[in-house]
Amino acid sequence: MSFKSPFPDVEIPNKSVYDFLFGDIADEDLARPALVDGSSGAVTDYKTLIGQINGVAGALAARGVEVGDVVALHSPNVPAFGSVFHGILRAGAIATTINALYNAEDIGKQLTDSKAKMIFTVSPLLPQAKAAADAVGIAAENVIVLDGAEGHQSLKDLLTEGAAAPDVSFDPATHLAVLPYSSGTTGRPKGVMLTHRNLVANVSQIQPRMGADHDDVLLAVLPFFHIYGMTVLLNLGLKVRASLITMPRFDLEQFLSLTTEKKITYLFIAPPVAVALAKHPLVDKYDISSVRCVFSGAAALDENLGNAVAKRLHTKVRQGYGMSELSPVSHSIPFDGDDMPLSSCGVAVANSENKIVDPATGEEVEYPEAGSDQVSAPGELWIKGPNVMVGYLNNDEATKETLDSDGFLHTGDIAIVDGQGCVSIVDRLKELIKYKGYQVPPAELESLLLTHPQIADAAVIGVLDDEGEEVPKAFVVLQQGAELSEDDVMTFVSEKVSPHKKVRRVAFIDVVPKSASGKILRKDLRAAEKAH
Repeated sequence: MSFKSPFPDVEIPNKSVYDFLFGDIADEDLARPALVDGSSGAVTDYKTLIGQINGVAGALAARGVEVGDVVALHSPNVPAFGSVFHGILRAGAIATTINALYNAEDIGKQLTDSKAKMIFTVSPLLPQAKAAADAVGIAAENVIVLDGAEGHQSLKDLLTEGAAAPDVSFDPATHLAVLPYSSGTTGRPKGVMLTHRNLVANVSQIQPRMGADHDDVLLAVLPFFHIYGMTVLLNLGLKVRASLITMPRFDLEQFLSLTTEKKITYLFIAPPVAVALAKHPLVDKYDISSVRCVFSGAAALDENLGNAVAKRLHTKVRQGYGMSELSPVSHSIPFDGDDMPLSSCGVAVANSENKIVDPATGEEVEYPEAGSDQVSAPGELWIKGPNVMVGYLNNDEATKETLDSDGFLHTGDIAIVDGQGCVSIVDRLKELIKYKGYQVPPAELESLLLTHPQIADAAVIGVLDDEGEEVPKAFVVLQQGAELSEDDVMTFVSEKVSPHKKVRRVAFIDVVPKSASGKILRKDLRAAEKAH
Protein backbone atom coordinates (compact mmCIF):
# COMPACT_ATOMS: atom_id res chain seq x y z
CA MET A 1 0.00 0.00 0.00
CA SER A 2 1.71 3.19 -1.19
CA PHE A 3 1.26 6.64 0.33
CA LYS A 4 0.36 9.78 -1.57
CA SER A 5 0.99 13.49 -1.29
CA PRO A 6 -1.13 15.14 1.41
CA PHE A 7 -1.86 17.95 -1.05
CA PRO A 8 -4.70 17.89 -3.59
CA ASP A 9 -3.77 17.20 -7.19
CA VAL A 10 -2.99 20.25 -9.29
CA GLU A 11 -3.91 20.79 -12.93
CA ILE A 12 -1.00 20.19 -15.30
CA PRO A 13 -1.56 22.17 -18.50
CA ASN A 14 -0.99 20.29 -21.76
CA LYS A 15 1.41 22.97 -23.00
CA SER A 16 4.97 23.39 -24.13
CA VAL A 17 7.37 24.90 -21.59
CA TYR A 18 7.39 28.18 -23.55
CA ASP A 19 3.60 28.48 -23.68
CA PHE A 20 3.31 27.48 -20.03
CA LEU A 21 5.83 30.07 -18.82
CA PHE A 22 5.11 32.97 -21.15
CA GLY A 23 1.80 32.34 -22.95
CA ASP A 24 -0.31 34.12 -20.34
CA ILE A 25 2.08 36.89 -19.25
CA ALA A 26 0.22 40.06 -18.22
CA ASP A 27 1.07 43.37 -19.89
CA GLU A 28 2.07 44.87 -16.56
CA ASP A 29 4.69 42.13 -16.06
CA LEU A 30 6.55 42.78 -19.32
CA ALA A 31 8.57 45.65 -17.84
CA ARG A 32 9.57 43.68 -14.74
CA PRO A 33 13.25 42.66 -14.43
CA ALA A 34 13.48 38.96 -15.32
CA LEU A 35 17.24 38.36 -15.28
CA VAL A 36 19.84 40.74 -13.84
CA ASP A 37 23.57 40.19 -14.37
CA GLY A 38 25.03 40.14 -10.86
CA SER A 39 28.45 41.22 -12.13
CA SER A 40 27.46 44.17 -14.36
CA GLY A 41 23.97 45.00 -13.17
CA ALA A 42 22.58 44.77 -16.73
CA VAL A 43 18.82 44.13 -16.67
CA THR A 44 16.83 41.92 -19.04
CA ASP A 45 13.12 42.57 -18.55
CA TYR A 46 10.42 40.02 -19.39
CA LYS A 47 9.54 41.69 -22.71
CA THR A 48 13.18 41.64 -23.84
CA LEU A 49 13.64 38.06 -22.63
CA ILE A 50 10.65 36.80 -24.61
CA GLY A 51 11.89 38.68 -27.68
CA GLN A 52 15.33 37.11 -27.34
CA ILE A 53 13.85 33.62 -26.86
CA ASN A 54 11.90 33.98 -30.09
CA GLY A 55 14.97 35.44 -31.82
CA VAL A 56 17.13 32.47 -30.81
CA ALA A 57 14.40 30.04 -31.93
CA GLY A 58 14.25 31.79 -35.30
CA ALA A 59 18.04 31.77 -35.72
CA LEU A 60 18.18 28.05 -34.91
CA ALA A 61 15.45 27.25 -37.43
CA ALA A 62 17.29 29.33 -40.05
CA ARG A 63 20.36 27.15 -39.43
CA GLY A 64 18.43 23.98 -40.11
CA VAL A 65 17.69 22.98 -36.51
CA GLU A 66 14.46 20.97 -36.59
CA VAL A 67 12.01 19.64 -34.03
CA GLY A 68 13.76 16.92 -32.04
CA ASP A 69 17.33 17.99 -32.82
CA VAL A 70 19.68 18.35 -29.85
CA VAL A 71 21.49 21.62 -29.09
CA ALA A 72 24.09 21.84 -26.32
CA LEU A 73 24.32 24.75 -23.88
CA HIS A 74 27.62 25.06 -22.02
CA SER A 75 27.55 28.15 -19.83
CA PRO A 76 27.65 29.39 -16.27
CA ASN A 77 24.76 31.48 -14.92
CA VAL A 78 24.44 34.60 -17.06
CA PRO A 79 21.19 36.23 -18.26
CA ALA A 80 21.81 34.97 -21.81
CA PHE A 81 21.47 31.41 -20.52
CA GLY A 82 17.72 31.98 -20.08
CA SER A 83 17.34 33.38 -23.60
CA VAL A 84 19.23 30.52 -25.26
CA PHE A 85 17.84 27.71 -23.11
CA HIS A 86 14.24 28.71 -23.74
CA GLY A 87 15.04 29.59 -27.35
CA ILE A 88 16.16 25.99 -27.95
CA LEU A 89 12.92 24.68 -26.43
CA ARG A 90 10.84 27.27 -28.32
CA ALA A 91 12.30 25.93 -31.58
CA GLY A 92 11.13 22.41 -30.69
CA ALA A 93 14.73 21.29 -30.20
CA ILE A 94 16.11 19.52 -27.13
CA ALA A 95 18.52 21.31 -24.82
CA THR A 96 21.36 19.28 -23.36
CA THR A 97 22.98 21.40 -20.67
CA ILE A 98 26.66 20.80 -20.01
CA ASN A 99 28.43 21.32 -16.70
CA ALA A 100 30.51 24.52 -16.91
CA LEU A 101 33.33 22.75 -15.02
CA TYR A 102 33.73 19.96 -17.59
CA ASN A 103 36.97 19.51 -19.49
CA ALA A 104 37.09 18.91 -23.25
CA GLU A 105 36.94 15.13 -22.88
CA ASP A 106 33.80 15.22 -20.71
CA ILE A 107 32.13 17.77 -23.00
CA GLY A 108 32.96 15.57 -25.98
CA LYS A 109 31.38 12.52 -24.36
CA GLN A 110 28.12 14.39 -23.78
CA LEU A 111 28.09 15.88 -27.29
CA THR A 112 28.63 12.41 -28.74
CA ASP A 113 26.10 10.62 -26.55
CA SER A 114 23.39 13.26 -27.07
CA LYS A 115 24.18 13.69 -30.81
CA ALA A 116 24.16 17.47 -30.39
CA LYS A 117 24.22 19.46 -33.66
CA MET A 118 25.35 22.76 -32.16
CA ILE A 119 26.89 24.10 -28.97
CA PHE A 120 26.47 27.46 -27.27
CA THR A 121 29.26 28.50 -24.88
CA VAL A 122 30.94 31.60 -23.41
CA SER A 123 34.40 32.96 -24.20
CA PRO A 124 36.07 31.85 -20.91
CA LEU A 125 34.95 28.27 -21.64
CA LEU A 126 35.59 28.37 -25.41
CA PRO A 127 38.95 26.48 -25.41
CA GLN A 128 37.47 23.29 -23.97
CA ALA A 129 34.17 23.66 -25.86
CA LYS A 130 35.97 24.20 -29.18
CA ALA A 131 38.32 21.26 -28.56
CA ALA A 132 35.33 19.03 -27.84
CA ALA A 133 33.40 20.32 -30.88
CA ASP A 134 36.41 19.71 -33.14
CA ALA A 135 36.84 16.19 -31.76
CA VAL A 136 33.21 15.23 -32.48
CA GLY A 137 32.93 17.03 -35.82
CA ILE A 138 30.81 20.09 -34.95
CA ALA A 139 31.83 22.86 -37.35
CA ALA A 140 33.04 26.26 -36.10
CA GLU A 141 29.90 28.00 -37.42
CA ASN A 142 27.86 25.77 -35.11
CA VAL A 143 29.86 26.83 -32.05
CA ILE A 144 28.12 30.00 -30.87
CA VAL A 145 29.92 32.12 -28.26
CA LEU A 146 27.33 34.08 -26.28
CA ASP A 147 29.60 37.03 -25.49
CA GLY A 148 31.52 36.85 -28.78
CA ALA A 149 34.91 35.49 -29.90
CA GLU A 150 36.88 35.76 -33.11
CA GLY A 151 35.80 33.21 -35.69
CA HIS A 152 32.45 32.52 -34.00
CA GLN A 153 29.02 34.08 -34.08
CA SER A 154 27.68 35.66 -30.90
CA LEU A 155 24.21 35.78 -29.37
CA LYS A 156 23.96 39.37 -30.63
CA ASP A 157 24.69 38.19 -34.17
CA LEU A 158 21.87 35.66 -33.97
CA LEU A 159 19.38 38.16 -32.54
CA THR A 160 20.14 40.89 -35.08
CA GLU A 161 19.26 38.51 -37.93
CA GLY A 162 15.63 39.05 -36.99
CA ALA A 163 14.51 35.56 -38.03
CA ALA A 164 10.96 34.81 -36.89
CA ALA A 165 10.41 31.96 -34.44
CA PRO A 166 9.24 28.85 -36.32
CA ASP A 167 5.72 27.52 -36.10
CA VAL A 168 6.35 24.17 -34.43
CA SER A 169 3.98 21.44 -33.35
CA PHE A 170 4.61 18.54 -30.96
CA ASP A 171 2.97 16.60 -28.15
CA PRO A 172 4.22 18.04 -24.83
CA ALA A 173 3.57 14.68 -23.13
CA THR A 174 6.07 12.80 -25.29
CA HIS A 175 8.36 15.40 -26.87
CA LEU A 176 11.69 15.77 -25.10
CA ALA A 177 12.53 19.25 -23.79
CA VAL A 178 15.82 18.67 -22.01
CA LEU A 179 18.53 16.09 -21.78
CA PRO A 180 20.51 16.78 -18.60
CA TYR A 181 23.11 14.21 -17.65
CA SER A 182 22.91 12.61 -14.23
CA SER A 183 25.77 13.73 -12.04
CA GLY A 184 27.54 10.41 -12.23
CA THR A 185 28.20 10.32 -8.46
CA THR A 186 27.74 6.55 -8.56
CA GLY A 187 28.79 5.73 -12.11
CA ARG A 188 28.98 6.97 -15.70
CA PRO A 189 26.67 9.97 -16.36
CA LYS A 190 23.50 9.05 -18.28
CA GLY A 191 21.28 11.25 -20.43
CA VAL A 192 18.00 11.81 -18.57
CA MET A 193 15.07 12.19 -20.98
CA LEU A 194 12.62 14.80 -19.70
CA THR A 195 9.58 15.92 -21.70
CA HIS A 196 7.88 19.31 -21.81
CA ARG A 197 5.15 17.78 -19.64
CA ASN A 198 7.74 16.64 -17.08
CA LEU A 199 9.04 20.20 -16.67
CA VAL A 200 5.60 21.83 -16.75
CA ALA A 201 4.35 19.27 -14.21
CA ASN A 202 7.17 19.86 -11.76
CA VAL A 203 6.74 23.64 -11.72
CA SER A 204 2.97 23.11 -11.31
CA GLN A 205 3.59 20.67 -8.45
CA ILE A 206 5.90 22.96 -6.46
CA GLN A 207 4.60 26.45 -7.23
CA PRO A 208 1.75 26.44 -4.67
CA ARG A 209 4.07 25.27 -1.87
CA MET A 210 7.28 27.31 -2.35
CA GLY A 211 5.74 30.63 -1.35
CA ALA A 212 7.66 32.50 -4.08
CA ASP A 213 5.88 35.24 -6.04
CA HIS A 214 6.44 38.25 -8.32
CA ASP A 215 7.74 40.41 -5.48
CA ASP A 216 10.61 38.02 -4.78
CA VAL A 217 14.22 38.64 -5.76
CA LEU A 218 16.10 35.35 -6.19
CA LEU A 219 19.87 34.95 -6.14
CA ALA A 220 20.64 32.57 -9.00
CA VAL A 221 23.84 30.94 -7.78
CA LEU A 222 22.73 27.32 -8.28
CA PRO A 223 23.86 26.42 -11.80
CA PHE A 224 21.09 26.59 -14.41
CA PHE A 225 22.78 23.69 -16.22
CA HIS A 226 21.85 21.47 -13.27
CA ILE A 227 18.22 20.37 -13.04
CA TYR A 228 17.73 21.98 -9.58
CA GLY A 229 18.73 25.42 -10.86
CA MET A 230 16.92 24.82 -14.14
CA THR A 231 13.52 24.00 -12.64
CA VAL A 232 13.43 25.62 -9.21
CA LEU A 233 15.31 28.83 -10.00
CA LEU A 234 14.97 29.51 -13.72
CA ASN A 235 11.58 28.01 -14.61
CA LEU A 236 9.74 28.54 -11.32
CA GLY A 237 11.28 32.01 -10.92
CA LEU A 238 10.15 33.06 -14.40
CA LYS A 239 6.70 31.48 -13.96
CA VAL A 240 5.95 33.57 -10.87
CA ARG A 241 7.51 36.69 -12.54
CA ALA A 242 10.23 37.05 -9.92
CA SER A 243 13.59 38.73 -10.61
CA LEU A 244 16.69 36.51 -10.83
CA ILE A 245 20.13 37.94 -10.05
CA THR A 246 22.72 35.73 -11.77
CA MET A 247 26.07 34.62 -10.34
CA PRO A 248 28.43 32.68 -12.65
CA ARG A 249 30.06 30.87 -9.73
CA PHE A 250 29.81 30.78 -5.96
CA ASP A 251 31.94 33.31 -4.13
CA LEU A 252 30.85 33.92 -0.54
CA GLU A 253 31.77 37.60 -0.49
CA GLN A 254 29.93 38.32 -3.74
CA PHE A 255 27.02 36.14 -2.59
CA LEU A 256 26.64 38.20 0.58
CA SER A 257 27.28 41.49 -1.20
CA LEU A 258 24.59 40.83 -3.83
CA THR A 259 22.16 39.60 -1.18
CA THR A 260 22.64 42.92 0.62
CA GLU A 261 22.65 45.23 -2.42
CA LYS A 262 19.81 43.60 -4.36
CA LYS A 263 17.74 42.88 -1.24
CA ILE A 264 17.47 39.19 -2.05
CA THR A 265 14.34 37.69 -0.49
CA TYR A 266 14.64 33.98 -1.32
CA LEU A 267 17.84 31.94 -1.38
CA PHE A 268 17.92 28.55 -3.11
CA ILE A 269 21.12 26.81 -2.05
CA ALA A 270 22.89 23.47 -1.59
CA PRO A 271 24.29 22.28 1.78
CA PRO A 272 27.88 23.55 1.21
CA VAL A 273 26.48 27.09 1.10
CA ALA A 274 24.52 26.38 4.30
CA VAL A 275 27.81 25.44 5.99
CA ALA A 276 29.25 28.85 5.03
CA LEU A 277 26.09 30.70 6.15
CA ALA A 278 26.18 28.94 9.51
CA LYS A 279 29.90 29.11 10.25
CA HIS A 280 31.76 31.77 8.26
CA PRO A 281 32.65 35.00 10.11
CA LEU A 282 32.12 37.05 6.92
CA VAL A 283 28.34 36.64 7.23
CA ASP A 284 28.22 39.01 10.20
CA LYS A 285 29.63 41.86 8.10
CA TYR A 286 26.59 42.05 5.81
CA ASP A 287 22.95 43.03 6.28
CA ILE A 288 21.04 40.18 4.70
CA SER A 289 17.85 40.76 6.69
CA SER A 290 15.85 40.93 3.42
CA VAL A 291 16.03 37.12 3.15
CA ARG A 292 12.71 35.59 4.18
CA CYS A 293 13.48 32.00 3.24
CA VAL A 294 16.48 29.76 2.58
CA PHE A 295 15.64 26.60 0.65
CA SER A 296 18.22 23.81 0.45
CA GLY A 297 18.31 20.92 -2.00
CA ALA A 298 20.67 18.72 -4.09
CA ALA A 299 21.89 16.83 -1.01
CA ALA A 300 20.61 16.20 2.51
CA LEU A 301 20.71 19.19 4.86
CA ASP A 302 21.48 18.25 8.45
CA GLU A 303 18.85 19.46 10.93
CA ASN A 304 21.40 21.07 13.27
CA LEU A 305 23.04 22.88 10.36
CA GLY A 306 19.67 24.08 9.05
CA ASN A 307 18.63 25.36 12.46
CA ALA A 308 21.97 27.13 12.84
CA VAL A 309 21.34 28.97 9.54
CA ALA A 310 17.78 29.87 10.60
CA LYS A 311 19.00 31.23 13.91
CA ARG A 312 21.90 33.21 12.48
CA LEU A 313 19.91 34.73 9.59
CA HIS A 314 16.61 35.08 11.50
CA THR A 315 14.77 33.43 8.62
CA LYS A 316 12.85 30.33 7.58
CA VAL A 317 14.93 27.37 6.40
CA ARG A 318 13.32 24.68 4.28
CA GLN A 319 14.62 21.70 2.38
CA GLY A 320 13.50 19.40 -0.38
CA TYR A 321 14.53 16.26 -2.18
CA GLY A 322 14.79 15.35 -5.81
CA MET A 323 16.95 14.05 -8.61
CA SER A 324 17.42 14.71 -12.31
CA GLU A 325 15.16 11.75 -13.09
CA LEU A 326 12.32 13.52 -11.21
CA SER A 327 12.59 16.87 -13.00
CA PRO A 328 13.76 17.19 -10.08
CA VAL A 329 11.53 17.90 -7.04
CA SER A 330 9.58 15.05 -5.45
CA HIS A 331 9.46 16.24 -1.81
CA SER A 332 9.67 19.53 0.02
CA ILE A 333 8.89 21.26 3.26
CA PRO A 334 6.41 23.96 2.18
CA PHE A 335 7.07 27.61 2.88
CA ASP A 336 4.31 27.50 5.52
CA GLY A 337 5.40 24.09 6.88
CA ASP A 338 6.57 25.36 10.26
CA ASP A 339 5.34 22.14 11.92
CA MET A 340 7.48 19.85 9.74
CA PRO A 341 10.84 18.67 11.08
CA LEU A 342 13.91 20.09 9.35
CA SER A 343 15.45 16.63 9.73
CA SER A 344 13.13 15.60 6.88
CA CYS A 345 12.92 16.69 3.25
CA GLY A 346 9.20 17.24 3.72
CA VAL A 347 6.23 15.57 2.08
CA ALA A 348 5.56 14.27 -1.41
CA VAL A 349 4.59 16.93 -3.95
CA ALA A 350 1.07 16.98 -5.40
CA ASN A 351 0.04 14.35 -7.99
CA SER A 352 2.65 11.89 -6.72
CA GLU A 353 2.77 8.54 -4.96
CA ASN A 354 5.53 6.94 -2.86
CA LYS A 355 6.60 3.52 -1.65
CA ILE A 356 9.37 2.58 0.77
CA VAL A 357 10.65 -0.90 -0.01
CA ASP A 358 12.97 -3.12 2.03
CA PRO A 359 15.89 -3.76 -0.38
CA ALA A 360 16.60 -7.13 1.22
CA THR A 361 13.07 -8.58 0.88
CA GLY A 362 11.46 -6.46 -1.86
CA GLU A 363 8.49 -5.94 0.45
CA GLU A 364 7.05 -2.56 1.38
CA VAL A 365 7.80 -1.48 4.92
CA GLU A 366 4.94 -0.93 7.35
CA TYR A 367 3.90 2.72 7.40
CA PRO A 368 3.16 4.52 10.66
CA GLU A 369 -0.40 5.41 11.54
CA ALA A 370 -1.38 8.79 10.08
CA GLY A 371 -0.79 11.61 12.55
CA SER A 372 1.24 9.43 14.92
CA ASP A 373 4.75 10.13 16.20
CA GLN A 374 5.97 6.80 14.85
CA VAL A 375 8.56 6.39 12.10
CA SER A 376 8.79 3.58 9.56
CA ALA A 377 11.68 1.21 9.10
CA PRO A 378 14.16 2.31 6.42
CA GLY A 379 13.89 1.18 2.82
CA GLU A 380 14.47 2.31 -0.75
CA LEU A 381 12.26 5.22 -1.81
CA TRP A 382 10.14 4.64 -4.95
CA ILE A 383 8.29 7.51 -6.61
CA LYS A 384 5.54 7.76 -9.23
CA GLY A 385 4.15 10.91 -10.81
CA PRO A 386 4.00 13.16 -13.89
CA ASN A 387 7.50 14.48 -13.15
CA VAL A 388 9.15 11.04 -13.58
CA MET A 389 11.50 10.87 -16.58
CA VAL A 390 10.77 8.92 -19.77
CA GLY A 391 14.02 6.99 -19.33
CA TYR A 392 17.75 7.14 -19.99
CA LEU A 393 18.91 7.98 -23.51
CA ASN A 394 20.00 4.89 -25.47
CA ASN A 395 20.24 2.86 -22.27
CA ASP A 396 17.34 0.44 -21.97
CA GLU A 397 19.12 -1.65 -19.35
CA ALA A 398 19.62 1.28 -16.97
CA THR A 399 16.05 2.44 -17.63
CA LYS A 400 14.64 -0.98 -16.71
CA GLU A 401 16.73 -1.05 -13.53
CA THR A 402 15.34 2.34 -12.46
CA LEU A 403 11.76 2.45 -13.81
CA ASP A 404 9.46 -0.49 -13.07
CA SER A 405 6.42 -1.65 -15.03
CA ASP A 406 4.07 0.15 -12.64
CA GLY A 407 5.71 3.51 -13.32
CA PHE A 408 7.61 3.78 -10.04
CA LEU A 409 11.12 5.21 -10.18
CA HIS A 410 13.53 3.41 -7.85
CA THR A 411 15.64 6.25 -6.43
CA GLY A 412 18.52 4.27 -4.91
CA ASP A 413 18.07 6.34 -1.75
CA ILE A 414 17.23 4.87 1.65
CA ALA A 415 14.37 6.72 3.36
CA ILE A 416 12.01 6.63 6.33
CA VAL A 417 8.58 8.25 6.70
CA ASP A 418 6.77 9.53 9.79
CA GLY A 419 3.07 9.77 10.66
CA GLN A 420 2.79 13.19 9.01
CA GLY A 421 4.05 11.80 5.72
CA CYS A 422 7.39 13.58 6.14
CA VAL A 423 10.14 11.63 4.38
CA SER A 424 13.76 11.64 5.57
CA ILE A 425 16.61 10.41 3.39
CA VAL A 426 18.98 8.23 5.40
CA ASP A 427 21.60 7.55 2.72
CA ARG A 428 22.34 6.16 -0.71
CA LEU A 429 21.59 2.45 -1.06
CA LYS A 430 25.00 1.86 -2.64
CA GLU A 431 26.92 3.98 -0.16
CA LEU A 432 25.84 2.42 3.13
CA ILE A 433 28.85 1.08 5.03
CA LYS A 434 28.46 -2.49 6.27
CA TYR A 435 30.40 -2.85 9.51
CA LYS A 436 30.18 -6.39 10.91
CA GLY A 437 26.72 -6.74 9.38
CA TYR A 438 25.47 -3.41 10.71
CA GLN A 439 24.49 -0.62 8.33
CA VAL A 440 26.29 2.70 8.88
CA PRO A 441 24.97 5.69 6.89
CA PRO A 442 27.87 8.03 5.91
CA ALA A 443 25.55 11.07 5.84
CA GLU A 444 24.72 10.61 9.52
CA LEU A 445 28.38 10.71 10.51
CA GLU A 446 29.06 13.67 8.18
CA SER A 447 26.25 15.63 9.82
CA LEU A 448 27.64 14.85 13.27
CA LEU A 449 31.17 15.90 12.30
CA LEU A 450 29.86 19.25 11.03
CA THR A 451 28.58 20.05 14.52
CA HIS A 452 32.19 20.28 15.76
CA PRO A 453 33.15 23.97 15.87
CA GLN A 454 36.66 23.27 14.56
CA ILE A 455 35.50 21.23 11.55
CA ALA A 456 34.63 23.18 8.39
CA ASP A 457 33.57 20.21 6.24
CA ALA A 458 33.64 16.42 6.25
CA ALA A 459 32.96 13.30 4.21
CA VAL A 460 32.80 9.64 5.21
CA ILE A 461 33.33 6.46 3.17
CA GLY A 462 33.83 2.80 3.93
CA VAL A 463 37.40 1.46 3.70
CA LEU A 464 38.86 -1.95 4.47
CA ASP A 465 40.86 -2.35 7.68
CA ASP A 466 43.78 -4.74 8.18
CA GLU A 467 41.36 -7.65 8.75
CA GLY A 468 39.41 -6.88 5.54
CA GLU A 469 36.45 -5.48 7.49
CA GLU A 470 34.73 -2.40 6.07
CA VAL A 471 35.02 0.51 8.53
CA PRO A 472 33.99 4.19 8.43
CA LYS A 473 36.78 6.60 7.49
CA ALA A 474 36.31 10.35 7.91
CA PHE A 475 37.91 12.92 5.61
CA VAL A 476 38.00 16.17 7.56
CA VAL A 477 38.55 19.79 6.54
CA LEU A 478 39.53 21.91 9.54
CA GLN A 479 38.47 25.49 10.15
CA GLN A 480 41.27 27.98 9.50
CA GLY A 481 43.72 27.93 12.40
CA ALA A 482 42.09 24.90 14.06
CA GLU A 483 44.12 21.99 15.42
CA LEU A 484 42.66 18.53 15.87
CA SER A 485 44.29 15.11 15.92
CA GLU A 486 42.86 11.91 14.46
CA ASP A 487 42.14 10.72 18.00
CA ASP A 488 40.28 13.96 18.77
CA VAL A 489 37.96 13.36 15.82
CA MET A 490 37.37 9.69 16.64
CA THR A 491 36.69 10.48 20.31
CA PHE A 492 34.23 13.23 19.39
CA VAL A 493 32.22 10.82 17.26
CA SER A 494 32.45 7.82 19.59
CA GLU A 495 30.88 9.79 22.45
CA LYS A 496 27.76 10.41 20.37
CA VAL A 497 27.05 7.25 18.36
CA SER A 498 26.41 3.53 18.81
CA PRO A 499 29.59 1.44 18.89
CA HIS A 500 29.19 0.09 15.32
CA LYS A 501 28.98 3.66 13.94
CA LYS A 502 32.30 4.85 15.33
CA VAL A 503 34.73 6.49 12.92
CA ARG A 504 37.79 4.22 12.92
CA ARG A 505 40.09 6.10 10.55
CA VAL A 506 40.62 9.82 9.87
CA ALA A 507 42.39 11.80 7.16
CA PHE A 508 42.74 15.59 7.05
CA ILE A 509 42.21 17.10 3.60
CA ASP A 510 42.03 20.60 2.11
CA VAL A 511 38.66 20.28 0.40
CA VAL A 512 35.84 17.73 0.14
CA PRO A 513 35.24 16.86 -3.54
CA LYS A 514 31.72 17.84 -4.57
CA SER A 515 29.65 18.02 -7.73
CA ALA A 516 28.43 21.35 -9.08
CA SER A 517 25.15 20.79 -7.27
CA GLY A 518 26.81 20.17 -3.91
CA LYS A 519 26.73 16.38 -3.68
CA ILE A 520 29.77 14.82 -1.99
CA LEU A 521 31.69 12.82 -4.59
CA ARG A 522 32.46 9.82 -2.44
CA LYS A 523 33.55 7.92 -5.53
CA ASP A 524 36.46 10.38 -5.88
CA LEU A 525 37.49 9.72 -2.28
CA ARG A 526 37.25 5.97 -2.87
CA ALA A 527 39.36 6.27 -6.03
CA ALA A 528 42.02 8.30 -4.17
CA GLU A 529 41.98 5.73 -1.36
CA LYS A 530 42.58 2.87 -3.82
CA ALA A 531 45.45 4.78 -5.43
CA HIS A 532 47.35 4.97 -2.12
